[in-house]
Formats: sequence, structure tokens, C-alpha cells
Amino acid sequence: MGVGRGDRDIQDKDVTPYEYRGLIAESWDLLRGDTSGWPDRVFFRWVISHGGQPVLDVGCGTGRLLLDYVRRGIDIEGVDISPDMLAICRRKARAQGLSVKLYRQPVEELDTVRKYRTIIAPSSSFQLITDRAAAGQALQRMYQHLLPGGTMAMSIMDLDKEPHPAKWRLDAEAMRPDSSSVRRWVKSWYDPQAQLEYTESLYEVLWEGKVVQSERHRRCPGTRSYTLEQALALVAQAGFTDVRALSTFTLRPASSEDRLFCVLARRAG
Repeated sequence: MGVGRGDRDIQDKDVTPYEYRGLIAESWDLLRGDTSGWPDRVFFRWVISHGGQPVLDVGCGTGRLLLDYVRRGIDIEGVDISPDMLAICRRKARAQGLSVKLYRQPVEELDTVRKYRTIIAPSSSFQLITDRAAAGQALQRMYQHLLPGGTMAMSIMDLDKEPHPAKWRLDAEAMRPDSSSVRRWVKSWYDPQAQLEYTESLYEVLWEGKVVQSERHRRCPGTRSYTLEQALALVAQAGFTDVRALSTFTLRPASSEDRLFCVLARRAG
């Protein structure tokens, strides 16, 4: 069945330079490994079962959750800023005989052709919007794309509680189908006053133990951190109601001690 109308399924906007390109995109799935047991897969499916369909996956990337949900018969679409990641998602969908609808847009300029019962932003993707004003605008756009009574859910990581070693460390390594291997080195540093994380990564492709290709990527800043209280306030300011947070990917109420939490909110109906 493929992906319906092929490239025409991707509705582009004129976007600013994007980070997830080249070896980052090519090796994204490989370096993540088997994600079928990750707890957010079941959690966001629970959100959808209560919020309803259709669904929008914000920051869908290569389709880690989106393609699984499509296979389960869920009416879900995806949006991402990276054409490289979306091309991989489209290729994977075609290989699996799935039809997907994808948008290449920055979330703060979200403009799809329909509205949704549920919008999810997994993998802390919302935090990649480092400008505070743009983050608020992104939430407003998500709010506007919800149907009355619809649900929004996003995962947030409080980076103040994360280690930030300012030195290179080997983060992941995996074998590629052509018997070469790829590895990722990373280092990060954090400004607690600005609540911004700065990251640098080095991707290397090795053949018979020798580096034959490398790419260095620097994101300054790369990620914005939020405390639980800040995240709840920001979502409420965008107009959402019934704003609450759950600890990690459970149904337990979150506390200020949580490193990872999920914010859920509704558009009044």
C-alpha cells in the first residue's frame, strides 16, 4: 500500500536550518537499538485511548511511535522539522506497507489541514525549542490544533537533575548492515541560570577499525530545561485547562523530585 501519494504526503513550510541531518539521521534508529520495550510506547497509547483520535505526533522523527501506532490502526499523523528524519520515516512506512501523513514544519508554525483529539510530544521533543517565546507559541499552535475537549501530552526532562560531563564520552556504537560500524561521542555542559544545555556530538563510521567518515555537530544551546512548576505554568498560559503532571510514564502524580515527568492538559470543550 506504500504511503499514499508519496512525497505529496509531506507538506513543507520554509523552515530554518535543522539539526537532525546527515549521520545523525542515518544512524538514529541503529544507535537507539530496540525501543519496543520503552515505557513511553504504552503510556502514549494509553493517552490516545482516553483522548481519542485523530492524533498528531509532534517531533515524530523516523516514526518510532507513529509507525507502531499506525500498524495498530490508530489514525495518527506526524510533524517534524527535519526532512532527513521524515524521509527515513516515509521509507520505513513504505517497506512495511503503511500509509502515513507527514508534515515538515516547525511546531511554533504548526499549520496542518485538520484538528486532532490528541496531540503527543514524546521524547522531550518540546524542549528542543530553546527560545522561551517560541516555546509558548508552539504550545499555542498545538492548542489551536486540538478539537474542543482534546488532550495534549508531552514528556519533559528536568535537566537540572542530569549529569553534564564537559568531556567526550562514547555514547553508543552499533554495526551497520554493510559490516561497517558507527559510533557517537558526546559531551554536554549546562547553564543552570539560563536553564539551557549545550551539546556537541561526533559521529564516526569505521571500516576494519579505521575511521572512514565523521561528522561533528554542535547545538548551542540544544535543549531547554523546565522544572515541574515551570512546565505546568507554561502550558496553562497557552490556554490549556485541567493541567497536571504524571511521574515518568506512570499514572502517579509527579513531584518536584522527578527527573522525568509527563504533562497532560485539555482544550476546554
